[in-house]
Amino acid sequence: MTDQGFRIAALHVYPVKSLGMIPVTQGWLGPCGLDDDRRWLVVDPDGRFLTQRQIARMALVAVGRQPAGLTLALAGQGTLAVDVPPAESARRPVRVWGDTVPAVDAGAAAADWLSAALGRPCRLVYLHDTGARPADPAYAPPGSTVGFADGFAALLATTESLAALNDALPTPVPMDRFRPNIVISGAPAWAEDEWRLLAIGSAVLRIVKPCSRCVMTTIDQKTAQIPDPREPLQTLSRTRRAKGGVMFGQNAAILHPGRIAVGDPVTVLERGPSNLLPA
Repeated sequence: MTDQGFRIAALHVYPVKSLGMIPVTQGWLGPCGLDDDRRWLVVDPDGRFLTQRQIARMALVAVGRQPAGLTLALAGQGTLAVDVPPAESARRPVRVWGDTVPAVDAGAAAADWLSAALGRPCRLVYLHDTGARPADPAYAPPGSTVGFADGFAALLATTESLAALNDALPTPVPMDRFRPNIVISGAPAWAEDEWRLLAIGSAVLRIVKPCSRCVMTTIDQKTAQIPDPREPLQTLSRTRRAKGGVMFGQNAAILHPGRIAVGDPVTVLERGPSNLLPA
């Protein structure tokens, strides 16, 4: 069945978890998500992951792609090029939520630059072993993997659901508050709650669960300020509360890898009852 008018409106890659976003026009959607998405991680000296939940200033660090790796940039601190560390480098264990993942340290220059940028000691690590971290088997199909994203390979949202949320908010918020990978347009608001299987480009995605939201949604991604510490969470709590918190967007596992691009049609292959189950 073709859902006429459902299309990819935008694609977003976040090479370093909780740092700046890169908009892309197309990309390879593999088992671990879009190319380069959350393959890098900022950790404290003990190897525990750091995000905007602890350091809102992370939003201000811009990330760029370069052939050997990436660039980091911050107003007043300039730009640093960071190469992907060699695959044969020694691994160190890092912690992402309840998972321990083997990663490679990106070196002293990156650590020093980020420590100065964020105002606390930290290091940058890279994930070579993309199959090392399984997605939550309570939701994802067997064999599903995830990089340094919170829980699943891809996060999708729709422009119409954001518009519906903004209609209820005292001050509208942009999509970047929710940090999705795939933004879809043309669907009715909240239609994604009933999606189970999607075909996009040459890829097939399994929708596994709604995405629970946290304080990061209150952070202005351009200024790192918190204009209103209550919103959009307070409004979401009235209409989008479910087991596990308040929800916006849908997490997905990749059943069949493939190339996807902005403008690609989105076909819903399977639907089911709303997965926004009451709390």
